[in-house]
Amino acid sequence: MKKSVLFIVYGLVTCMFMLFFWYFGIPEDKQYKWDQNSNGLVGDIEDRYVMVTFQSGLDYWRSIMKGFEDAARTLNVTPEFRGATQYDANEQITVLEQIIAKKPAGIAITAINPEALNVTIDKAINAGIPVVLFDSGAPGSKAYSFLGTDNYSAGAQAARQFGRLANGRGKAAIITQPNQLNHEQRTKGFAETIAAEFPNIRIVKIADGKGSVQGSMQAAKAIIEQYPDVDGFFATQANGGYGIGLALKEMGKEQRKIVIGFDTDKGTLDMVKDGTINVTLAQGTWNMGYWSLMELFHQHHGIVQPDSEDMNGAHPLPPFIDTGITIVTRANVENYYAK
Repeated sequence: MKKSVLFIVYGLVTCMFMLFFWYFGIPEDKQYKWDQNSNGLVGDIEDRYVMVTFQSGLDYWRSIMKGFEDAARTLNVTPEFRGATQYDANEQITVLEQIIAKKPAGIAITAINPEALNVTIDKAINAGIPVVLFDSGAPGSKAYSFLGTDNYSAGAQAARQFGRLANGRGKAAIITQPNQLNHEQRTKGFAETIAAEFPNIRIVKIADGKGSVQGSMQAAKAIIEQYPDVDGFFATQANGGYGIGLALKEMGKEQRKIVIGFDTDKGTLDMVKDGTINVTLAQGTWNMGYWSLMELFHQHHGIVQPDSEDMNGAHPLPPFIDTGITIVTRANVENYYAK
């Protein structure tokens, strides 16, 4: 009789201990409201996360899309890619409006213009759709976060490369895309660093490459005709360095002018390899895509919250993530070709 009573008592104590451990031993932040397996967070394949670009045929987007796809595969969600076919803000707004109407789980967008998309981005936020920006920002919008290059710093790095190659003196020209925030910041970083650190280098021209190889080529030719003694160029966007290189080859001036390019499309890398382009700056493009989707997933599931003055203990979403940049020269160019 006594043994059976003791057995019951021990059993009750054991049960109470297990209940106590279950209730108080598991932290609240581990009691997730979404599925989770031993490999980490897992979403729903029905959840669509959309990436929106412009000039959607550009090779530049491929690495960013790959990062977005890799994150989607990791989280078991569906990635979708949409974009304006041309360099046209109105077309990108139309595409974004169509996406909002379908109420996706989140939107990652690169803004063709720092102001033009603000109203439409805010419309998505107000409809409860998380939005993050990558590559090119729209700081006046309600988008939760920006993931991309510290573009002012990138321009400054380009200036230091130019100054080193020019031995601290000469004339420089910039070929850029006006009215796009990331290019404005790169141009400013280059110009201000040249002025501060290389007072014997003068910027003689800032020209519009129209976001195309042909436009950059024409701009470079016009600058050389106007300033035959220009020592070199800085291109702020992917097509620019290649377009400048083509102009120099056509004019028989390759390897006689300094060229600082941007990004790592194959044409640019080939020109770094043959010496037409001295340096190009490689952005952390895969990072932009991968972490954009990760941020959207976390926001969609309420794991993090947009930054605000009073977070009430919630985990804030980083308002800016610098995805990094590296210098590509003939010495390391082989590392940047697509494998």
